[in-house]
Amino acid sequence: MKRLFLLSAFSFITMMLFSCVGRPARDDRHVIATLRGPSSLGMLYFIDSLNNVNDAGFEIRILNEPLQVRKMMLDGSADFAVLPTTMAALIYNKGVDYRMAAVSTWGTLYLCGNDTTIRQWNDLENNKVYLMAKNMTPDVLFRHLLLENGFEPYSDLDLDYRFPSHLDLANATAAGIAPMSVISEPYLSNALLKNPGLHILMSLHDEWTKIHHSEMPETAFICKGELKETNPQLVDNVVNIYKNSVNRVNSRLGEAAQLAVRFEIIADSVAARNSIPRSNLKVVGSDECKSLIADYLSVFYKMDPSIIGGKMPDEKFY
Repeated sequence: MKRLFLLSAFSFITMMLFSCVGRPARDDRHVIATLRGPSSLGMLYFIDSLNNVNDAGFEIRILNEPLQVRKMMLDGSADFAVLPTTMAALIYNKGVDYRMAAVSTWGTLYLCGNDTTIRQWNDLENNKVYLMAKNMTPDVLFRHLLLENGFEPYSDLDLDYRFPSHLDLANATAAGIAPMSVISEPYLSNALLKNPGLHILMSLHDEWTKIHHSEMPETAFICKGELKETNPQLVDNVVNIYKNSVNRVNSRLGEAAQLAVRFEIIADSVAARNSIPRSNLKVVGSDECKSLIADYLSVFYKMDPSIIGGKMPDEKFY
């Protein structure tokens, strides 16, 4: 299921969107495709502010899977989109002209389990870790961190991919079927509420930072290349609106958690409140973090070039 939210009337957003670029016609709405989870958590005040105006000229579509966002990019129906940075690079390298406008989340993945004796990488030897979907972001990042910490995946420990989605894996972990797994927010917060014996063992973001001495640009906010070329002011305004929304979400956890339930992003307000700080929400323009994006993508390129389309994106991507 996807739910459509038409942007409505928050005064600062209306001013920012239309003071410089004019109001789009009702039959010429700009569509923003985002994912249910941290990406849409960051947009909560953006969504809420546009909730009652029919002719704002924008709409936000909240989708469940990155492949749904990818489909909208391939058919050109999304003007802006939020999806994993690796997928943004893949689509760009396949000739679909969407470009990085900003990074919006900086690490949502955690190793969790019921064995609290696991406190460092050496404790993982001869254990089993469950991951969803081989060669997707959680798997590649975890294997990269294993290698950087002196572990050989599949021989020093077992990696199990039997649960194919974030939701399947989170449910299995909460039920104790997958005793140790890598889960993304907000699935992690829901699992922790369901199973009091479950604990966070490591933050993949923190472990990345220890090795690379920089943050992890996990999720991209992208726009059509044509829009970037013909209406850069609009792109900048939308990025700033997203940034303002994220800042407000981070500073008003209780209120934001209620909005997350209202807009059916997370069903439980306690899980939503817990999830926000662990989602590392922060909107940074791509021009400010280009080198971090390139370093991040190079990890995936070295692990398997096909993950990002067989090559590193060129300068135009940024």
